[in-house]
Amino acid sequence: MPLHHTTFLTAALALAMATAQAQTAPPAAAPDATRVGTFKLVQGETWVGRAEQRRTPQPGDGLRETERVHTGADGAATVLLKDGTALTVGPNSTLDLSRFQYDATTQQGSLLVDLLRGSVRVVTGLLARVNPDLFKVQTPTSVVGVRGTDFIVETQAAQ
Repeated sequence: MPLHHTTFLTAALALAMATAQAQTAPPAAAPDATRVGTFKLVQGETWVGRAEQRRTPQPGDGLRETERVHTGADGAATVLLKDGTALTVGPNSTLDLSRFQYDATTQQGSLLVDLLRGSVRVVTGLLARVNPDLFKVQTPTSVVGVRGTDFIVETQAAQ
């Protein structure tokens, strides 16, 4: 058999095998449109959600608007939001991502973080630069309007 026929048959066999594998392979996961952030670091006891739907995040997992992040005594987590904002949740903390709206085209949106207890370090992204009035961190006793780019908020649990 001439060399070019062998090359053709090898390529045809490879194409047939790839087609068969594609037909039997599970479909690729669709991008999660509800994801507003990604866990970059997770340490110690850290979980997301309410008690009845609690999950332990791993680096690379998504965070969605209105989800609650909890950390235990040895826990900490860093989440990078779509606008580039980094939230680092300290030990013994509970944080709700109450609102995160962001349009990457216009760079418009808003963010509201409810820090129920513990601490969070915030390194702001595009939202705070474009419209700082719509970037807020709330605690049980106060609301912090953001005017800086890197800050820490701490609060005690409500008594």
